[in-house]
Amino acid sequence: MLRHADIWRAIDRLAREHGLSASGLARRAGLDPTTFNKSKRTTRDGKLRWPSTESIAKVLAATGASIGEFVSYVAEDEGAAAGFYRNLPVIGFPHAAAEGYFDEAGRPTGDAWDEISFPGLGDPHAYALEISGNDYEPVYRDGDTIIVSPQSHVRRGDRVVVRTRAGDVVIMRLRRRSARRLELESFSSQQTDRDLAVDEIDWIARIVWVSQ
Repeated sequence: MLRHADIWRAIDRLAREHGLSASGLARRAGLDPTTFNKSKRTTRDGKLRWPSTESIAKVLAATGASIGEFVSYVAEDEGAAAGFYRNLPVIGFPHAAAEGYFDEAGRPTGDAWDEISFPGLGDPHAYALEISGNDYEPVYRDGDTIIVSPQSHVRRGDRVVVRTRAGDVVIMRLRRRSARRLELESFSSQQTDRDLAVDEIDWIARIVWVSQ
């Protein structure tokens, strides 16, 4: 059942994904900055006040998020609030470039994965990668676990996992995406930025969470 609190948590999650407060998200969408304030979520007599479909449409347009992505936040938050956890497949990041771990769409496959417990996500193909070494410092450090969602919409500025047809698997930031090319930005001096043609890429998936 769709609940009032789930919708508002999804709006808060969308704001956090873009480094914004609820007020900042409203402002970016051209709304009154108080539109999503806590005080606006109920009326003075205690009745629940739902966000309008128009305001949700405006924040999706302003952030570039899809309605499917927003719905996944609703489902994810609902599962977390209810204490629902499920097991996600997990491997060490160095294994991600090996054959047999992913299908052609970048979804985990095979029986060589371990598992970790994690709050329910909207993406049934989500998985975890354990970082080892210091190649991705200071963003990710040795021992961090990142959660990756193959079904999430990838936007400019997102942190992503990319597998190339040459067999490389890298973690980078998406700087720009066109119909023909991907521009990827490195996290540290140990990496270099990459500019790849679309036909050089097997798959790209968005990083949605990290444990540090």
